[in-house]
Amino acid sequence: MRELVDISAPLQGGIASDPPGLGPQIEYYSHEQTTKDLLAFFPGATVDDLPDGEGWAFEWVRLTTHNGTHLDAPYHYSATMDGGAEAITIDEVPLEWCFQPAVKLDFRHFPDGYVATAADVEAELGRIGHELSPLEIVVVNTSAGARYGQDDYVSSGCGMGRDATLYLLERGVRLTGTDAWSWDAPFVHTAARYAAEKDPSIIWEGHRAGREIGYCHLEKLHGLEALPATGFEISCFPVKIQAASAGWTRAVAVFDSPG
Repeated sequence: MRELVDISAPLQGGIASDPPGLGPQIEYYSHEQTTKDLLAFFPGATVDDLPDGEGWAFEWVRLTTHNGTHLDAPYHYSATMDGGAEAITIDEVPLEWCFQPAVKLDFRHFPDGYVATAADVEAELGRIGHELSPLEIVVVNTSAGARYGQDDYVSSGCGMGRDATLYLLERGVRLTGTDAWSWDAPFVHTAARYAAEKDPSIIWEGHRAGREIGYCHLEKLHGLEALPATGFEISCFPVKIQAASAGWTRAVAVFDSPG
């Protein structure tokens, strides 16, 4: 028997799920609003011919491939991966990356804007008593998870730095995830660091680790607080969009239940 736990955030308009101007826009059309649209396919039919006089419900959606819970392909970070090979797009992501045993790192105690290091990852793995295996999915529970839809969501939570990301990739991890808006630290905090330090290497450093070892990651996961550190799988197959940098996914944690 299996237990399925939804760890996806709903795709919803009108909330602070993305920076201003980048959020999804959804127009809802009810059964009553669409009777003429349906009847146009059937000349001579009238509203009385439709059950309860209803048309169809549907929605018009305007969004990017990075709205809602989604999987980033290596092509999002760079034109190249693995030290110079052509970066794969979302329709080329190996399916075996997207359904694997998973481990959760609890980084909720780190402040907003903190950049997690390889030492932080190693310490957390030690705390939970876990040794990484190739292709395991690693998700990071940050303080941003509890802020989804709130005005401070995009600026909340810690991010994963270059060396933290490479620590995972060098051990065979090829798919990671976060409940924050970005795998990297929120841009507002990185921008302040850049203004003070003028060090370009800190810009998008976690993402761009994929130039060295290609990988995917999930962003805007939801409800990671309810997951244990280990003992579950994650299924996160992306929508197959030709040559795209990302694809939306219904990420689900899968548990084997006794009985």
